[in-house]
Amino acid sequence: MQSKKGKKALGDKAKGGGAGRVTGPGWVNGHHQENGMENMTLFEVVKMGKSATQSVVDDWIEAYKHDRDTTLLDLINFFIQCSGCKGAVSGEMFRHMQNSEIIRKMTEEFDEDSGDYPLTLSGPQWKKFRINFCDFIAVLVRQCQYSIIYDEYMMDTIISLLTGLSDSQVRAFRHTSTLAAMKLMTALVNVALNLSINMDNTQRQYEAERNKVIAKRANDRLELLLQKRKELQENQDEIENMMNAIFKGVFVHRYRDAIAEIRAICIEEIGVWMKLYSDAFLNDSYLKYVGWTMHDKQGEVRLKCLTALQGLFYNRELSTRLELFTSRFKDRIVSMTLDKEYDVAVQAIKLLTLVLQSSDEVLTAEDCESVYHLVYSAHRPIAVAAGEFLFKKLFSHRGPEEDGLPRRGRQSLNGSLIKTTVFFFLESELHEHGAYLVDSLWECASELLKDWETMISLLLDEPMPGEEALNDRQETALVEIMLCAIRQACECHPPVGRGTGKRVLTAKEKKTQLDDRTRVTEMFAVALPLLLAKYCVDIDKVTNLLQIPKFFDLDIYTTGRLEKHLDALLRQIWEVVDKHTDTEVLEACSTTCHYLCNEEFTIFNRVDIARSQLLDELVDKFNRLLEDFLQEGEEPDEDDAYQVLSTLKKITTFHNAHDLTKWDLFTSNYRLLNTGLQNGDMPEQIVVHAMQCTHYIILWHLAKVSDGTSVKVLKQMRAFCLMCQRYINTINNAVKEQAFTILCDLLLIFSHQIMSSGREQLESLVYTPDSSLQAELLNFILDHVFIDQDDDNSTDGQQDDEASKIEALHKRRNLLAAYCKLIIYNVVEINTGADIFKQYMRYYNDYGDIIKETMSKTRQIDKIQCAKTLILSLQKLFNEMLSELGFNFDRSSSAFCGIKELARRFSLTFGLDQLKTREAIAMLHKDGIEFAFKEPSPQGEGSPPLNLAFLDILSEFSSKLIRQDKRTVHMYLERFMTFQMALQREDCWLPLISYRNSLQAGADDDTMSVISGISSRGSTVRSKKSKPATASKRKLPEEENSSSSSDAVWMNREQNVQTPVMMHSPHLTSTVLRDPKKMRPEDSFTPHPQHQTTIDYNTQVTWMLTQRQQAEARQQQERVSMHYAKMRNHMQQAIRRGSGLMEDDEEPIVEDVMMSSEDRLEDINEGMDFDTMDIDLPASKNRRERTELKPDYFDPSSIMDDSVLNVSMF
Repeated sequence: MQSKKGKKALGDKAKGGGAGRVTGPGWVNGHHQENGMENMTLFEVVKMGKSATQSVVDDWIEAYKHDRDTTLLDLINFFIQCSGCKGAVSGEMFRHMQNSEIIRKMTEEFDEDSGDYPLTLSGPQWKKFRINFCDFIAVLVRQCQYSIIYDEYMMDTIISLLTGLSDSQVRAFRHTSTLAAMKLMTALVNVALNLSINMDNTQRQYEAERNKVIAKRANDRLELLLQKRKELQENQDEIENMMNAIFKGVFVHRYRDAIAEIRAICIEEIGVWMKLYSDAFLNDSYLKYVGWTMHDKQGEVRLKCLTALQGLFYNRELSTRLELFTSRFKDRIVSMTLDKEYDVAVQAIKLLTLVLQSSDEVLTAEDCESVYHLVYSAHRPIAVAAGEFLFKKLFSHRGPEEDGLPRRGRQSLNGSLIKTTVFFFLESELHEHGAYLVDSLWECASELLKDWETMISLLLDEPMPGEEALNDRQETALVEIMLCAIRQACECHPPVGRGTGKRVLTAKEKKTQLDDRTRVTEMFAVALPLLLAKYCVDIDKVTNLLQIPKFFDLDIYTTGRLEKHLDALLRQIWEVVDKHTDTEVLEACSTTCHYLCNEEFTIFNRVDIARSQLLDELVDKFNRLLEDFLQEGEEPDEDDAYQVLSTLKKITTFHNAHDLTKWDLFTSNYRLLNTGLQNGDMPEQIVVHAMQCTHYIILWHLAKVSDGTSVKVLKQMRAFCLMCQRYINTINNAVKEQAFTILCDLLLIFSHQIMSSGREQLESLVYTPDSSLQAELLNFILDHVFIDQDDDNSTDGQQDDEASKIEALHKRRNLLAAYCKLIIYNVVEINTGADIFKQYMRYYNDYGDIIKETMSKTRQIDKIQCAKTLILSLQKLFNEMLSELGFNFDRSSSAFCGIKELARRFSLTFGLDQLKTREAIAMLHKDGIEFAFKEPSPQGEGSPPLNLAFLDILSEFSSKLIRQDKRTVHMYLERFMTFQMALQREDCWLPLISYRNSLQAGADDDTMSVISGISSRGSTVRSKKSKPATASKRKLPEEENSSSSSDAVWMNREQNVQTPVMMHSPHLTSTVLRDPKKMRPEDSFTPHPQHQTTIDYNTQVTWMLTQRQQAEARQQQERVSMHYAKMRNHMQQAIRRGSGLMEDDEEPIVEDVMMSSEDRLEDINEGMDFDTMDIDLPASKNRRERTELKPDYFDPSSIMDDSVLNVSMF
């Protein structure tokens, strides 16, 4: 009613006295005036943000006092324009139309072509506009709070307009008006809060004045205070009516709007209301909206709920009024710690931390445990928030008896807190990652975790009377936590898997890092030898303790005069090596010695002497034991074998990081391996470690190779490779796997890659495996990798069985990756990958990613050879199927359908760029056609060839042929066909019919389509030449040359009626080659040299030559086509006279082929498109020669790198 009054008054005034309008300063004709010039509307002023919001509002208020009608109309148009609407409300519309009619009119003028509007536009200007928009509303209400908002006109009109806009179907209107209404409500809440404070002050003054004695009481003042209180109460009632209208007209409907951003605005603002004016809003009537919205589907809205509640729980006075809400929605908040949105989970944990601070009794033990385990989360913000919760729960409560404890040491407060950390670490049975726990607690408890003095005291000092000492398991946990804290302090980055990378440290952080490293060195240089002496026999403790020296500042040993402690440390390392045979302990000793033996520090000579003495003793002991062990005529006992094994293991471990070439261990190890082959009774672990030690010997010789030693290195390497090859054929699986892995590594290191980066002088060291070695490696893979899980040996027990299966699968994957590296680096022939590729579908879950990446890499190397390998793998599967099912197999059988599905997957690998893979696809079809007609029918003439059904598989690749190539391939197919074959329509001939139809589909267009295709090809080549190479084009130089000459090549091929890519097929050792006697004369795809010259693929052909050859090709094609015209005519007449099989069968066959082509296009997103997939190679190197794409295996720094010695694939 109030808004209607306002509008009526506006109409009366406009009718009676509109001509006498007066404008206020800063406004001219309703436009803001800056520097005396009229230039911008209110929307533009707020959008630009150049003027202070305060001054803009003051100018508007001044204008409103002089002419409230026009000025209010400007404010209405301000909200309309802020919604992105191009229309404007005129005075005539405002006087005679209702709000709903005005909104409908504005909706009609809204620009519906674009869904963007100011609140959704990106960019700094529009972000600033949103801030200015909200500030404008807040300042407007604040400046009008003493008079204008009570005139029953401005506020009623604005609230009525915003309520109507918030109910609009137009998202822009609804979003903008909701934001405006919520900010208007927030501003009114501030006004109501001020009124409430003034009312309380007035009431207090009135009570104080009334309580005075009558003689001193001022009645006039009492009257004024009563009048003021009455006015304040009236204003309060009016403000509450406005807030009630906004809440019921906008909030109640929009907090469940379809748009998540609108819902988030509502929840964010109601949180502000409850925090600002808790007396009016902090009750269950308003809290229920926040509780309900915590179940919202959008994380953005749930996040606003949690941040709103955090503001309430942060204030202890307000948190006491949330008990009912907490009991009702606590379970929901706890469950949100596992929210799929990480930001929501973080804020939920922070909210629970505030709840915990407000009251210890609210959260149960189960609630806390659900948060505890999140300290091990891989997402660091969640883990840090959970760490803060854990710290507040377990470490923040101090009793009065703890106030007098010392600051450091075993009896200090930190001592009990460290014990508590150890107990928690051991009780979290699901996780055993100390580094993650330390990282989670680092931000809130770094001082505790850096109290290494107390930790050392807990480990070394004897417990006080009545104090419970740590048991062995607790001490092990404390050592691990201590090591993790040292690593965190010295490295200043999260553990692996919890960080996106090393961030740049600030100057303060760098200083703290240096100080911590100095403290660690000074403290543990003294304590570490004592700790090693105490726990010398404990594997876990020693392994962790020996990792501490790598965080030392080694200069402090000299500057701090701590050399005697260094000697003590070296003696303890010697003792550990002498007592232990565990691989982890020995590797820790070797790594520590390698770090301490640094030539840059003055302690190098001292450490080097100690290391040499240790290795001298080990080598002498090994040689002495080996002589006794290999004595002829005596059978070695278990004790001798154990002594040899333990000593060899220590030497091997040290040889990984240290150069032992001066001890000449190759002879003794080779002798040991040779004796094992001759006798066959050598323990497997001795053989495995002897192989590994010999491998390190060769690598260290290679790192120090010179002209005089290259012959010796090559001789040792060849002898060792032959030894490994012989061990591959032994019985023991562990020995065979070790031999295979080392052999693959050596073949890769000593391949042609060794000459890269200017090392041509090492050409004499290149070693190429012969065919027998390649065959043995491939047979090993087929026998030991492509096997079923049940065939592999496993331990007893269900849990152990699952763990052993996973470990065995991981081992097989490493073996396969080692061999695939030989393929992609051209150490073995690419076509040997056919036996790998054919397993792609069967073992997709286990090795699909490795095989897929191998195909991708081989395609980069040689597209044609890769295509030949793919078709060869299909031929192998087809032959295996024939041998199993016989030549009368059913084409609907699972075996045949599996081969066809594999062909479909292979087809997808060629991508959508048919020009790029043109020659490769043509070669694939050529090999497939020859294979299909290679073997005659076992039933004699008149029956289809033995492999004719292979054409059904080959048809999966027909869609990858361009139109002119389909015709060429079709003509090559007809050279293998007889006249009788073309007339056959029985089911056994359907593969031939289907394949021919797939080649004829789209290939019988007019000649212009061929010319246009070649013209576009030529223009493509020219455009590629004119543009600089970019990283997105993954072409090797040889590919560019071949593509640039493909036009002339194809013209010559069409002229000679032959299929594309006339290259000799590689020697395929694992397949049966065609008998030359059985080959028909026209079967030979490559002409004899004396009849036709070989085509040079690298010749650059000009465009004019291409056009002339195209014309000649058309003439030749027309002459050839005349020969088949009559034959086709006779065939069609004969079939029409026959049973009509051609008419009944041909159309469905064509339909099947076209459907399969469409299916291929739908399945392109399957992830098999290697031409478009991201290759893990530097963009700047993708266009270099193949030899430059390979790692530098000769670099001494990479000799010991995992990429060389391990079998991780890429």
